[in-house]
Amino acid sequence: MRRGDFDYELPPELIAQAPLPRRSDSRLLLLDGARKVWSDHRITDLLLLLDRDDLLVFNDTRVLPARVPGRRTTGGRVEIFLERPLPDRRALAQLRASKALRVGQEIETAGGSVQIAAQRGEFWELQLPQPALEFFERHGAVPLPPYIRRAPTAADQERYQSILARVPGAVAAPTASLHFDRELLAALEARGVQRAVVTLHVGAGTFRPLRRDIVEEHRMHAERYEVDAAAIAAIARARAAGGRVIAVGTTVARALESAALAGFGTGAGVQGDTALFIRPGYRFEVVDALLTNFHLPQSTLLMLVAAFAGRESVLAAYAHAIHERYRFFSYGDAMLVLPQPGVRA
Repeated sequence: MRRGDFDYELPPELIAQAPLPRRSDSRLLLLDGARKVWSDHRITDLLLLLDRDDLLVFNDTRVLPARVPGRRTTGGRVEIFLERPLPDRRALAQLRASKALRVGQEIETAGGSVQIAAQRGEFWELQLPQPALEFFERHGAVPLPPYIRRAPTAADQERYQSILARVPGAVAAPTASLHFDRELLAALEARGVQRAVVTLHVGAGTFRPLRRDIVEEHRMHAERYEVDAAAIAAIARARAAGGRVIAVGTTVARALESAALAGFGTGAGVQGDTALFIRPGYRFEVVDALLTNFHLPQSTLLMLVAAFAGRESVLAAYAHAIHERYRFFSYGDAMLVLPQPGVRA
């Protein structure tokens, strides 16, 4: 496969630059991969589209204020973009500067001096003046994606975060969960739709473009995840009751499938790092349906959706969404995707 097989043209004005007034105001495109048809809905139509004993699985990661501005001791600007907190007042981060950086240099920030301790591939290991979580919580800004072309506001601190966010560690939001407010969750619960959570700390690699034309040559950045025993038990109950396991976002799909590959069936919790690249040809072990936002052209996230519902069907549904002026990407609208035949193991 080639990355151009997953390309499409998106009018720039359809890239959502701000959230809607209410989380549950979003539109929803239902794509049935088996029948290769789609239909237009609202996110609140989940109350009609989901059945009693279906299980919604959310990612409970909490987005850190991951961007910290700084300056070299010589005066040049540097932006620190957290990838992952590390022990002992260290962090793994991307650094953006006008001139080349090197190990041993210091970056002055509002929180004190940050030293570049080592280089690890595309990332830098930093020595911080405080523990990583404390440093970024106190001195960082909301890490809005690069296609949102404005500075973050106070509203983003609340809206670029799921209401189920609990475990700090992500540097990008699991955006499918942003459509749910407390009223919608309560209504789904009253209908008998079940809920579980897993954790996958979304890294900066989620925005990483494919640099090779051959899709199979791409290597994912590893991300930390945990699927605990409670989530595994909830999946077993849903299966026993005839319900579907619905991943709320591609991060949940990757966490569930990674856990399955690591020994999900034992019933014990699974945690670790995953670099699982789900692309067409993958057979899903756990996920029965996928709720997800619209994704960037040629992205690994679009390839995951194509693996689930079929490349041609997904791109045709995207063309419909563009024609109907859906809102795209992190603050955009959503899709409920049902699988094509043969992708479930």
